[in-house]
Amino acid sequence: MFERFTTSARQVVKGAVKYADGMGGGAGRGTGSGTVGEAELLLALLDRTGTPAADVLTALGAAGRRAAIERDLAAVRRRGGISAADAKALAGLGIDVEEVVAQVERVHGPGALAEPAETTRRRGRPLRRPFTREAKSVLERSLRISLGRGDKYIGDEHLLLALTARPGVAAHVLADHGVTYVQVERFLTGRRAEAG
Repeated sequence: MFERFTTSARQVVKGAVKYADGMGGGAGRGTGSGTVGEAELLLALLDRTGTPAADVLTALGAAGRRAAIERDLAAVRRRGGISAADAKALAGLGIDVEEVVAQVERVHGPGALAEPAETTRRRGRPLRRPFTREAKSVLERSLRISLGRGDKYIGDEHLLLALTARPGVAAHVLADHGVTYVQVERFLTGRRAEAG
């Protein structure tokens, strides 16, 4: 599958690994999660410039809201993966997620619900960063989306479509910032029609 990845798509994956390592990408910050997940893929996509995904994110205003997107992703991480939409739904059932998180952090320390970073090294080299099940699903979905669009490659636009195609942390955060699968698809289809 990776042989189909464009240079830009490969850069997104490499950038996501850097975010997981805590080194960050273009913004210089990382999640330090120790694993590559949807959040790391999204942050790496936001680092791109001059690519189809970068054009979409800029046109839909997400590139200009990067700081807010980063804050929202950090909040989801602090809540142990519970998105703002999930927290709102739980509030409707009388469960205050922020209060639960605060209580857990009082007992176990700040960030107790976030996954700890893996700091172990093997023979002086950092361990390879594992991809979460969700991130693997995004990569697989990007292949299916590429094939469905009749493309013979997987570009960063396919990764963006894959992130927004199914409910997940990245899709929820992007939707909160006005970026949905339908809007991304519409933009890319319009761009293709202009070029063709």
